[in-house]
Amino acid sequence: MHGLRVSAVLTLIVGAAFLGAQPSAPAVAGPADPEPVSLVTISVPDRAAMERLVESGADLTERVRPQPDGSVQVDAVLTPTQLAALPQLGASLAPDAAPRASATAGADKDRIVIERAVWYESRDGYFLSVEASSSAAQAATLTVAWKGRRGTSGRAEMVAYVDAGVYLGHQLSAPVPADAEPTRITVTSAGGGKAEARVAEWPGGDRPAKTGPGYQKDFVTQYMTPAQLNERIRALNRRYPKLTELIALPYRTNGYRRHAQALIGTAPAAAVVITSTAYGSEGGNDLSVEIVGPGTPGSPLRVGIDGKLVAVSLATDDSGAPVSTAAQVAAAINATPGLPVRASVYRTDPGAGVMAPAPPVQLDDFLSAPADVSRAPAQVLALRIGTRRDGSRTGVLAYAQEHAREWVTPLVTIEAAERLLRNHDRDKATRRLLDRADIFIVPTVNPDGANYSFYDFNSQRKNMTNHCPAQQADPAARNTWGVDVNRNYAVGSLSDGYFGASANCQSGTYAGPSEHSEPESRNVIWLAQRYRNIKFAMNVHSYGGYFMWPPGAYKLDGRVALPRPTRQEEAYFLRSARTIEQAIVAERGTVIWSQQTGPVTDVLYSAAGNSADELWYDYGVYGWDFEVGADLWNPSTRRWEGVGFQPPFSEGHAEAMEFASGLISLIGIAADYREP
Repeated sequence: MHGLRVSAVLTLIVGAAFLGAQPSAPAVAGPADPEPVSLVTISVPDRAAMERLVESGADLTERVRPQPDGSVQVDAVLTPTQLAALPQLGASLAPDAAPRASATAGADKDRIVIERAVWYESRDGYFLSVEASSSAAQAATLTVAWKGRRGTSGRAEMVAYVDAGVYLGHQLSAPVPADAEPTRITVTSAGGGKAEARVAEWPGGDRPAKTGPGYQKDFVTQYMTPAQLNERIRALNRRYPKLTELIALPYRTNGYRRHAQALIGTAPAAAVVITSTAYGSEGGNDLSVEIVGPGTPGSPLRVGIDGKLVAVSLATDDSGAPVSTAAQVAAAINATPGLPVRASVYRTDPGAGVMAPAPPVQLDDFLSAPADVSRAPAQVLALRIGTRRDGSRTGVLAYAQEHAREWVTPLVTIEAAERLLRNHDRDKATRRLLDRADIFIVPTVNPDGANYSFYDFNSQRKNMTNHCPAQQADPAARNTWGVDVNRNYAVGSLSDGYFGASANCQSGTYAGPSEHSEPESRNVIWLAQRYRNIKFAMNVHSYGGYFMWPPGAYKLDGRVALPRPTRQEEAYFLRSARTIEQAIVAERGTVIWSQQTGPVTDVLYSAAGNSADELWYDYGVYGWDFEVGADLWNPSTRRWEGVGFQPPFSEGHAEAMEFASGLISLIGIAADYREP
């Protein structure tokens, strides 16, 4: 799993006409073609280097794994150009195995504190997770040894967890396998420190409520496009009108549409980017542009239009040879009134090269979805479920696919909705949930980006609103456009000085031109504003297997985080999380690691402008984040392996089943909630 790992291009049938996402660029990209991307595991020497990667605009996933030598491995979606630039950023492709830490001879004796030691049993056997801290901080070399039932034992190196220059403790880089249940551990330091502790069971939350005979589940059979997701919740609303209502969220998206473009000439110096003023689906795709040489001496540069053809006649010298530069052609097009196009030189090149005649080139929006996929601004839908939908019951908001490429996440919400409604009449526990909770489900927050991921570029993370200036908006850059919806919120944001988002419009974490610039983020917050009974929210993401809550962002200088919840609130977050994780375990034995359960800033990294922070700090909503798709243990290699954003559907289906159980457990917590 380590080293170069190309994401699978899925070929699957969704409905009657849908063919799974295909590569959006050829293996060798031309001037107008985007570079292909790969999902790879990269290695950086420390967290500071990873922060430089974030600032560079690298598209990092949520799968972050500290290593025994102090380095960090993280999965990323990168182009060949970005891969080639990794050494300049202090990063490289991950080796097959990270080197082990070595003892530090002559170190002073240090004090060890064991913060947490837990074991769990999954479908793959027993595993141990340990977190500890040393008075020697990251300079310490810690080793954990354990003893277990039936005389079993083992040992493993721990890794220092340093984030933004702050030592947060030591941990195992991943849970380690044990032959039986571990009972006691000893953590020792190369500096002479030593601590012992008993090992507790994880997650150890309340068991899921028992369901009655005939309880139904397993309602998702394929990955679903936005249109299919919306039709699914419409069908549930039609079938269960007394238990549901549809809410059309007020802010329509940009739409699955783009302006049509063409690259004319030879990039970079003698090329012009032509862009239609209308979207491609609204006439831009019908336009063509040609560059002609009049062949007569001393001709001026002229621009005209004949029907749908924009014709540029180049200026010539006394011999009749063309002399118009790319910059002059672009300026002439933009100065001609009434044209349905605008022009720019190629990227940052000044356009000093002389243009050559070129035959007509038709403009294209480069969108590949079938004609029955709407290009119009989309209306995002929420399905409200409950017997008392009048604001008198505790509200729970579940929303998914802020990031377009996370195909499993909408299935979690659909599966949960189906279970709640289909089992209402036959299962007492389900009936209680609908009687005591008011549930809001948004299967796809970002339908435009999701369509682009399904039909054009399966690694699309952002929405489809292009805020890039002309020098970053030629056709070959099209897979980099858009706003990261989960960096576009208004608490702990980039504009407030928090880390973990980018001002670069081509970055994977581009925060947008301003807070709430995007309709997708405004829709989520509108629900919290409109329905003040919402007290719980689950933002469903993938992948990596995390369960997180605020604070989710810090300022890089001094690692100053948003205010932590009170001790009582943090205890409630953790207690609820362990119960929800217990429901996930019950489905197929997947355990969310203890070291990946906690505040975002403690267990992952800073994510400026994320939705859970705004919900918590501005609206008092207990905001959680699922990262579905926990690592899978490979018993042959004895290593943990990532699953990716779009695993084969058999794995995606299993993830949907287990996290739908977790979501229903959250609804059970809401049903028991009482205002403090």
